[in-house]
Amino acid sequence: MSSGPDLFVVCKQCGSEVSPYITECPYCGHRLRRRAPDLPREQGAGSARGPRRLHLPRFGRSRQGAGSGSGSTRPRPRNRRARHAVDTRADSPPYVTIVLVAASCAVWVLLRGGYVGVEKLMIIGPLHGDWWKLFSAQFAYLNGLYEFVALLAVAIFGWLLERRRGPAVALMVFLGAGATGALVASAVYAEPLVSGGNGAALGLLAAWAVPDLQDARAGRYYEGDLLGVAAIAAILLAMPFARPEASWLAGVTGGVLGLVLGFGMRRLDAPEL
Repeated sequence: MSSGPDLFVVCKQCGSEVSPYITECPYCGHRLRRRAPDLPREQGAGSARGPRRLHLPRFGRSRQGAGSGSGSTRPRPRNRRARHAVDTRADSPPYVTIVLVAASCAVWVLLRGGYVGVEKLMIIGPLHGDWWKLFSAQFAYLNGLYEFVALLAVAIFGWLLERRRGPAVALMVFLGAGATGALVASAVYAEPLVSGGNGAALGLLAAWAVPDLQDARAGRYYEGDLLGVAAIAAILLAMPFARPEASWLAGVTGGVLGLVLGFGMRRLDAPEL
């Protein structure tokens, strides 16, 4: 009697002949066994390491071996670490973006309730040494619609940028773009009026959109929706025409700085394999 496995087994439900290495009948779905039997392994006449060596792919050795042929591809640990870091950030909540949006909402409540004066946070006229207004003005809003549009853009692109680059980069772009835009507006106008985060929102939008813009220009596939990004950017750029406290110069400066930071981070990325 042969000790090898059976060529087929008969399903007790429908009587069909099926493979002995499956757990359910493909014709009626009847459960044949709890788990499939192990595949037989052919024992070699060599040493104990023989069967293990048979399972190693040849191309895997040529990639990992040092000094292999000119056509071999050397691994890039930096790329693997970068991809692992992106996957880790994608699974974590966007804490920085949540804090930025919550802080703007809290300042709105304080301003509407009269607990804090508008002149303490907004840039109204020359700074006169009140340098903190370059940062506090990004969280101060006088109009609910303006705040809704700006915070919506901050929430979307802050989360996307934080997911791709990490919380430190998202915070740096938000504060850097907003403060730089407010500083340029204060330097250009004799009586500047800066309020809200249109510059910070455009900075986050531009920094995140740089990889998709480069891929679209090169004719490569990209995952983002550039038409939607352009629509949100157009609304933010047009907001100063509806609300005078939203500085158009601060918005444009923040967007330009976001592009510069986005291209800089893109240049620092390791080339893909």
